Amino acid sequence: MYTLSNVETRRGEAVPPSVKVALNTIPEAKSSKTGATVRYAHTPGMNWYVLRASYGREDKASDYLVEDGTFVYIAKRYTYKAVNGKPKKVLEALIPNIIFAYTTEKKADEYVKNTPALPYLTYYYNHCEQDSAQKNPPLTISCKEMENFILATCNNSEHLKFVDESQCHYKGGEIVRVTDGIFKGVEGKVARVSGQQRVIVALSNVGLVSTAYVPTAFLEIIDE
Repeated sequence: MYTLSNVETRRGEAVPPSVKVALNTIPEAKSSKTGATVRYAHTPGMNWYVLRASYGREDKASDYLVEDGTFVYIAKRYTYKAVNGKPKKVLEALIPNIIFAYTTEKKADEYVKNTPALPYLTYYYNHCEQDSAQKNPPLTISCKEMENFILATCNNSEHLKFVDESQCHYKGGEIVRVTDGIFKGVEGKVARVSGQQRVIVALSNVGLVSTAYVPTAFLEIIDE
């Protein structure tokens, strides 16, 4: 299930030149509860907020936000778990408890502070910054980073990994773009992870995600 959500498409609205991902490649947000869907489009005044849903309730929170018309994304991957003694292929969150909501500051505040149905939903704070009250503000992610992250993870590959720097053995500092395969269009740095060549996608103040194996023939160096 892709749990992305919202935003009404505005005809004729220019897409910022920094965006590398075609918006129509981003899957719709879909509620697992009712099947409601919402499409993503750039909208002035909206940002990608990082939210935390405690005790693995990210799908429950996503259903509520999607039903309310908000575009939400949860990165997932397939994995195998024992069910009645037999391995079963299931979808699980790549980054446990974390959901990304594309919404306004006012709406994000409403969800976190004034929605009785979401007592388990909180902000993921930006610990690298402080506001005028000397407090860490809610973390937001740029559209460019989020769209690259979505492109890297929306295939739900079982080989996706949420990693830290110590697991990444970088081959160089160049930024590359994947030119073919299920990760086509993804940008990041090349590194060896778990003995394989992969592309590392950074999400500021959240962490790093590695793709599955990508052959050298599918990589091109690009200018930052």
